[in-house]
Amino acid sequence: MGKQNFKPGNMLYPLPAVLVSVADKQGNSNLLTVAWTGTICSNPPMVSISVRPERYSYHMIEETGEFVINLTTKRLCFATDFCGVRSGKDIDKWKAAKLTRVPADIVAAPLVKESPVNIECKVVEKKELGSHHMFIAEVVSVHVDEKYMDDRGGFHLNDSKPLVYSHGRYFATGEDLGFFGYSVQRAKSYNERGV
Repeated sequence: MGKQNFKPGNMLYPLPAVLVSVADKQGNSNLLTVAWTGTICSNPPMVSISVRPERYSYHMIEETGEFVINLTTKRLCFATDFCGVRSGKDIDKWKAAKLTRVPADIVAAPLVKESPVNIECKVVEKKELGSHHMFIAEVVSVHVDEKYMDDRGGFHLNDSKPLVYSHGRYFATGEDLGFFGYSVQRAKSYNERGV
């Protein structure tokens, strides 16, 4: 079989499906599901999210220049999908999705308590790209759930079964295939692992 030419489009999958929490200057908060997100710099730590301007949460990000990226898990799959298909202008998504607000350390937007990782962000630039506007932000604080910490201070995010999105479907990650740099380790060590 050969390759078939597809029309140009977003085919960079899978992607993390994250819950982004936001708040306005009056203290109202909301959640939205975002898959157009990613790491863009390690020093300083920076991330991006892309949001349609018509989304209810968009004005909150514009108004405050802040948001929190909350990583999701297999257990949070229903809430993640729900927050992506319902509007905060119609319902309280926190209550409807049974999620708990926790105050952040630096930004006004709350953290999602049930998330294994919460990334507090401050917007440094907005790019109007077309259907989506990209908010480029500096990471100002990170919170991790202690239940995924070991007694030596190591954090094991993969134990939470992180959620990813691919072609309209959600998947939980799971199988460990190797570690960063395993391909250049001594041949014996990675062959013994069956990789």
